[in-house]
Amino acid sequence: MSKAPIVFLIFNRPEHTKRSFAAIRSQRPSTLLIIADGPRAGNEADVAKCAEVRRIVSGVDWPCEVFHEYSDKNLGCRLRVSSGITWAFTKVERAIILEDDCIPNTDFFEFCNTLLEFYENNSKVWVITGNNFQNGIKHGDAAYYFSNYNHCWGWATWRRAWQYYDVSIPFWPDWARTNDWKTKFATNEERRAWKKIFDQVKLGTIDTWDYQWTATVWLHNGLTATPNANLVSNIGFGQDATHTTVSSQLDSLPTQPLGKLIHPQTIAVNQAADKYVFNLIFRGPSIAIKIVHRLRIYSKQLLSIFK
Repeated sequence: MSKAPIVFLIFNRPEHTKRSFAAIRSQRPSTLLIIADGPRAGNEADVAKCAEVRRIVSGVDWPCEVFHEYSDKNLGCRLRVSSGITWAFTKVERAIILEDDCIPNTDFFEFCNTLLEFYENNSKVWVITGNNFQNGIKHGDAAYYFSNYNHCWGWATWRRAWQYYDVSIPFWPDWARTNDWKTKFATNEERRAWKKIFDQVKLGTIDTWDYQWTATVWLHNGLTATPNANLVSNIGFGQDATHTTVSSQLDSLPTQPLGKLIHPQTIAVNQAADKYVFNLIFRGPSIAIKIVHRLRIYSKQLLSIFK
């Protein structure tokens, strides 16, 4: 049973929602906060799908206090998720946060609940993630390590951390000119990559909420507890996704058992793990890898045509 409240973000994907809601139901949380975006203007399919998704999550058949924050109109990823989580933290002090396309294993909930209590008053720790993108590489002897990367496909945090979040990141232009920012990364390449991302976010050319959260956590030197096994699978890649429209090696990444939950002895960033994540996700693959990946996609498309 999940002790911490669960925040559940939904939109217009009934099949995804059935699976993620089943994982939540298995935990029988005593508090559930459901945040829903509305149908896009002029999209009749959205009207039906959004209604079906809301019908699915109405099936709370266990003792539970349920809060709803449903939008009649479409706010988009940037505003719906950010405003929804802010609303949730007016109700609760800490929470596990899941989107409709994120399928956690049972270890994820135990991991989040244990660490939400263990680090509740530790100002160094800001985020608990269920994601591990290390492809089997284990870091340290504990069940988890600390990272600068706050992956958000299944995660948890506290009101004490989220209270600093502002979707417009008003601090960014000034912070980008400080020595704190200039010394934030191990390489100039990493700093340039993230400056480009935050510049685009500030200009409003990226419709998202999570880069702003990353910037906020970094500004305050917050760290993310990262499991040494992947605990959440994102099944949302595809043409109906908002951002993950193209398949990648992170698509439906399998989950693994975490094992005994041993805490690390020190709270410090694992630089090797972060370097691996940057090279894998944010730096982008080499040209050769891109070609191979594209050929695989073409092969699948050809096979489907022949079939």
